[in-house]
Amino acid sequence: MSSKRKVIVTIAPTGGMAHKSQNPHLPTQPDEIAADVLRCWNAGASVAAIHARRPDDGATCDADVYRDINSRIRNAGCDIVINNSTGGGVHGDMVKPLAGDRWEIAWEERIKGMDAGAEMCTLDATTLNLSFEGRQILMDTPITKGRELAAGMKVRGIKPEWEVFSPTHILQDTATLIEEGHDDEPYFINLVMNVHRNFQNAMPYSPRFLQMMVDTLPRGSIFGVSGIGTSQLEANVAALLLGGHARVGLEDNLYFRHGELATNVQLTERIVRVIHELDMEVATPAEARQMMGLPRRGGPRPEFAPR
Repeated sequence: MSSKRKVIVTIAPTGGMAHKSQNPHLPTQPDEIAADVLRCWNAGASVAAIHARRPDDGATCDADVYRDINSRIRNAGCDIVINNSTGGGVHGDMVKPLAGDRWEIAWEERIKGMDAGAEMCTLDATTLNLSFEGRQILMDTPITKGRELAAGMKVRGIKPEWEVFSPTHILQDTATLIEEGHDDEPYFINLVMNVHRNFQNAMPYSPRFLQMMVDTLPRGSIFGVSGIGTSQLEANVAALLLGGHARVGLEDNLYFRHGELATNVQLTERIVRVIHELDMEVATPAEARQMMGLPRRGGPRPEFAPR
């Protein structure tokens, strides 16, 4: 058996923000998303962080759309770990107007993301003000709503992927819910960095700031990094050197290099090459499940978990 360190590679193919007008390779419909996930799985990805879109490409957490995507992936014989978002996005079904020319990410839409039978779901126990396309959008997640998401995932047998944007999200929101018993070790935490131009109170990326974020993680955590935009490759390399895991995809970064639009497969193949050059190995989906504590103890078995 190899003694090389195993690295979980997450592919985030779509997200809930970018449009096809920004990159025509962005998959938005169930058949496109499933096909891209299959290609990235063949290239070495072990987890798929999936966002859903409506037929008009607007963001949604409609469980039926998620179920369609998830079924297409499994029906293709793909055993990748499926992670459905409960963050949703910044357009489509996911936003509703507030007073004073402001908008809010709709809570009643976010919670639908738990109901499509995924093994994992993103859990944003965070409150943020976002700026997109001239809109000021509130993502309002007080601890009571974070607790509702965490409890909902636990009863469904879903493993949370804790998504954080600053040290306070780790030390306050995530730590509080973990201490209340809403998750079991290992805690999988995704550090989102370099989205600070659009997300108030989010952290820019630098090796020093990443080290600070890692230093605040609860005991028993494993982590990955979403390096947004131009920081994707550097943040992934830094994460690997700190003992973390990698995440790539058009959700986080539309470009392969300056001026050259990327595909999800290109981004996956590149990080796999980097992992091998660092004398590490890419984890298979089965190995990733073991590393993340899947299937989750207690609760019903998720519908789309491999049998």
